[in-house]
Amino acid sequence: MIHVACVTLSAALPPAGVTIVTACNPEGEDIGRTANSFSSVSLDPPMVLWSLAKTSIGQHDFHRAQHFAVHVLGEVQETLSGLFAGKAADRFDGLSLTRGADGIPVINGCAARFECRTVHRYDGRDHVIFVGEVLTVERAPRRPLLFHAGRYGRLQAAD
Repeated sequence: MIHVACVTLSAALPPAGVTIVTACNPEGEDIGRTANSFSSVSLDPPMVLWSLAKTSIGQHDFHRAQHFAVHVLGEVQETLSGLFAGKAADRFDGLSLTRGADGIPVINGCAARFECRTVHRYDGRDHVIFVGEVLTVERAPRRPLLFHAGRYGRLQAAD
C-alpha cells in the first residue's frame, strides 16, 4: 500500500506556481480559493484544469459556478495566497478588482490570468477536478510566485 505522506512529499518536489481561483456563486457572491493544482489540458481549444478538496470552504459554490478565473500570482503577492487559503470571509475586501465573464471577480496585478467557462467537473475521490475552456488570457511582465516543499519561493536568474 502506498503511504499518503510519501505521495504528498513526492508530489511537492516539482515547484508549482501559486494560483487563486475566483468565481461567483449563483446568488452573486464572490468566492475564491488558493490552488496549486493548476495545469493546461488542451491548446485547441485552450483548456485548463484545477482541483479543489471536497472539504474546502466554497466547494459547493464552485461546483455551481459557470465561469471561473485562475490568477497566477506574482512574486510579491504571497500575502494574497495566504488570505485565500485561509477561512476569512472578507477575502475580497480592499482588493483591486474588475469583473469578468458572468460577473466573476478578477484580481488585478497578477503575473497571468485565465478567464474560463466551466465545461467539465470530475470526481477525483477527495477532490473535484474543474476543467474550463479559456475565454481570455492576460500576461504581465512579472515573475511568478512559486511553492516548493511547503515553502514559497521565487525564480532566480540562471548563471
